[in-house]
Amino acid sequence: MNLSYWEYKTWLSNIDFTVVGSGIVGLNCALRLHERFPKAKILILEKGFLPQGASTKNAGFACFGSISEILDDLRSHSEEQVQQLVKKRWQGIQLLRKKLGDSNIDFQRLGGHEIFLDKDGSLYNECLEKLESVNELLQPIFQGKPFFEKKNIFNFNKVKDYYISHKFEGQVHTGKMMHALLHRVQKNKAILLNAVEVEEFIENETNITVKTNLFEFKTKKLIVATNGFAANLLNESIKPARAQVLLTKPIENLMVAGTFHFERGYYYFRNIDNRILIGGGRNLDFKAEETIEFGVSELVQNRLECLLRDITT
Repeated sequence: MNLSYWEYKTWLSNIDFTVVGSGIVGLNCALRLHERFPKAKILILEKGFLPQGASTKNAGFACFGSISEILDDLRSHSEEQVQQLVKKRWQGIQLLRKKLGDSNIDFQRLGGHEIFLDKDGSLYNECLEKLESVNELLQPIFQGKPFFEKKNIFNFNKVKDYYISHKFEGQVHTGKMMHALLHRVQKNKAILLNAVEVEEFIENETNITVKTNLFEFKTKKLIVATNGFAANLLNESIKPARAQVLLTKPIENLMVAGTFHFERGYYYFRNIDNRILIGGGRNLDFKAEETIEFGVSELVQNRLECLLRDITT
């Protein structure tokens, strides 16, 4: 691609920071850089015409870990480590709400519920037995006990009569959230270029040469904020974890409200615009879901459709 003098001087010269990826991480990184270095020239490169990764393809859960997920974490981490992990999740959501405003992300605290299939009786009993100890561990974070038993008020089928609910969980509208983040970044005069894929970079003594599919330029600092795609650029062992979601047609008089988890968090669903969004299933084939390819797995699709029919109808 041949750039004119004006194009290069305006968009690609004297770059202080270049952020690769315009997802949640990349945009928040750019905002933080602007706060710390208000006079810096910040460039954001995105390979898609919209943010292409999980940031615009997630389920919109404002969640901090179901009780079975917390118990799983406690098997391989110390109590302090688990506490700090949950604390970071909680603080991250509060920061997002403060930065963008609840109305701009359509934040709703409708509660989160872990439901247990009839076949998962031993897991259900374990979670009940350890409910109070987990509450004590997490109470300093939420300033209250997060988990409690709640009757199956939504009349889901083939599940236990009670859920274990999290009173502080909520949901956001992913599209509105990303739109608000993009608006905030552009308002701060960061440069955002879409459909530009970074292919490689070379570290020099005083700067970094960045080669893209369209042009080459130099930047003082380079931040790779592409998460699961980062292995393409970095010599690091980074394994993506693809997730698949299914969205129903509008359902008249839909009474389901909130976020729901089951089978240790590997499956989840929520209400959105009189529809049910259900996702997960990477535990069916972990290796196959360690991919950066977009697409539908028939194995996962069939399982999601089956669960949707069994539980909600």
